[in-house]
Amino acid sequence: MKEIRGIVVPVVTPFYRDESLNEAGLRTIVDYLVANGVHGLFPCGSQSEFWALTMDEKKRVMDIVLEQNAGRAFVMPSTGAITTRESIELSRYAERAGADAISVITPFFIRPSNAELVEHYLRIAESVSIPVLAYNNPDRTSVHLPPSVVAEIARRAPNFIGIKDSSGDLTNTMGYISACPAGFRTFMGRDTLIYAGLAYGCVGAVAATANVAPDLVVGIYEAFMAGDYALALERQRQLEPLRRAFTLGSFPVVVKDAMELMGLPAGPCRAPIQSLQGKAREELIAILKGMGKL
Repeated sequence: MKEIRGIVVPVVTPFYRDESLNEAGLRTIVDYLVANGVHGLFPCGSQSEFWALTMDEKKRVMDIVLEQNAGRAFVMPSTGAITTRESIELSRYAERAGADAISVITPFFIRPSNAELVEHYLRIAESVSIPVLAYNNPDRTSVHLPPSVVAEIARRAPNFIGIKDSSGDLTNTMGYISACPAGFRTFMGRDTLIYAGLAYGCVGAVAATANVAPDLVVGIYEAFMAGDYALALERQRQLEPLRRAFTLGSFPVVVKDAMELMGLPAGPCRAPIQSLQGKAREELIAILKGMGKL
């Protein structure tokens, strides 16, 4: 099994202007990310517009990423869904396709109890033999995974080995690290807190900004691992303007627009999300120029 740690990218799903899947563009982006040193690829996640993809499209995206990656980075598709049944189908497909691990976001729209969340994750973990990581993103799902719940799942499912925490709450992140068994892998899911997460004991980060600046995000991790904390912190500060730029438009368009400006074939988001216009677009261009990306 590949080591599940480091900088993981929630790979954007490229579309043509008619919103059909751009398979060649996805292959180009995979090569770009791997060439810039990312450790893991995370297709069909939030930045990948998983909610806008059909079941068949999710499976096709997994296939393309795995094929194009060709074993260079670890691949951890997102297989979460509203229902346990659908998540199990996606998880089993990911395993058959050759994924190294899967990441399962909490159900959304509905609000399961803690007991229902435990059962949900246990059934998914039991359905596959590859590692399973949870994904906590309460701002998007309105469902929070408490550390006590995660610890219970980890104790009962041997292949439930980690979590991505996008809560932005370092106390919560530390709760996973403290409550879960030794070897449990906690990933920071808030790009402005990568350095802080590593300092707290995270094994890496899942960073949307790494679609745009993979070299810089990987640089934070590598400097920290080398013990050069001043350099890691400086690189974290250099990344901050790009993460703050997310407020310029509707999620997840800013990353895609930035990539398009850089000449990468990210394409548009699926409607109703629209590309930046006017002052917002000019602000993004200025940020990218300041980072040396244009």
